[in-house]
Amino acid sequence: MAAELGHGNCLAWAARNETGTLSPYRFDRRSVGADDISLKIKYCGVCFADVVWTRNKHGDSMYPLVPGHEIVGVVTATGSNVKGFKVGDHVGVGTYVNSCRNCEYCDDFLEIFCSKGGTFTFNRIDSDGTVTKGGYSSFIVVHERYCYKIPDGYPLDKAAPLLCAGITVYSPMMRHKMNQPGKSLGVIGLGGLGHMAVKFGKAFGLKVTVFSTSESKKEEALNLLRADNFVISSDEQQMMSLGKSLDYIIDTASGDHPFDPYMSLLKVGGVLVLVGFPSEVRLLPISLNMGAKSISGSMTGGTKETQEMLNFCATNRVYPEVEVINIQYINEALERLIKRDVKYRFVIDIANSLS
Repeated sequence: MAAELGHGNCLAWAARNETGTLSPYRFDRRSVGADDISLKIKYCGVCFADVVWTRNKHGDSMYPLVPGHEIVGVVTATGSNVKGFKVGDHVGVGTYVNSCRNCEYCDDFLEIFCSKGGTFTFNRIDSDGTVTKGGYSSFIVVHERYCYKIPDGYPLDKAAPLLCAGITVYSPMMRHKMNQPGKSLGVIGLGGLGHMAVKFGKAFGLKVTVFSTSESKKEEALNLLRADNFVISSDEQQMMSLGKSLDYIIDTASGDHPFDPYMSLLKVGGVLVLVGFPSEVRLLPISLNMGAKSISGSMTGGTKETQEMLNFCATNRVYPEVEVINIQYINEALERLIKRDVKYRFVIDIANSLS
């Protein structure tokens, strides 16, 4: 067992092969550099990306693979050049931990779009030649630029999902000016991303309609998340009744689905933003041209915007809905995630279960 566990200063759970089954694993984190902070991880959110890469769905997984890119912890050490953080601070780390810091996108704090490619938090080659390993681990060392202050008093378990699910919907909502009170927003899908889109929409003062294929989500959409309307997307009559009524749509669905019916719901000049990953996007040109409508894609956001989102959530009391689990439950949790059996984000209690 000791040989399988490995040796090193960091305890983690890792996948060893394409089955994606995770088990305890040790490895060495790098020493704290002049611009780095080290944080003891308290919580880590569980994203579908963890399923994708632990099971080698893209064919590029490097094993042993330690997933996790919704990381929250406490600073335990800082490098000599670090000015923005101190020991004891509550800090978050999101989907990337490095970039060139010298291109037009990095200069604009859009590091996720770095011209040379941002370095993801796990399963990427870092500048020192090592493979990045994520937040299913006891601690992490990260350049301070890619770390975020968690506002005082914000629950750490609820902060974790903001670092991927939260910023993934917040960023395009801000880019497309979806923070105008009184406007109307449609949200396709009600999972980790969708429920955050609803929460941000309500915080922005929007009238929010949720689209789902499952009637079972209606009660929570309306009563827990406070959406204004709930529509079964397969019901043609319900869909037609909303024709040309929405200013914006956030599409979080990754399963294949038609786009033309949703485009017909947009007002003139409306925009549909795709943050999910269906296998293809197909729609008729008339769905765009006849109403000067547009479709846009988005990933996560840059460092500046991510910090702004965290501050917004603290000020406006926007909290993800989470199910906190022990690390020992992670394999079952990933299976449940595949079956969409989570409301609405798993968060691993690293501090109290990883030992």
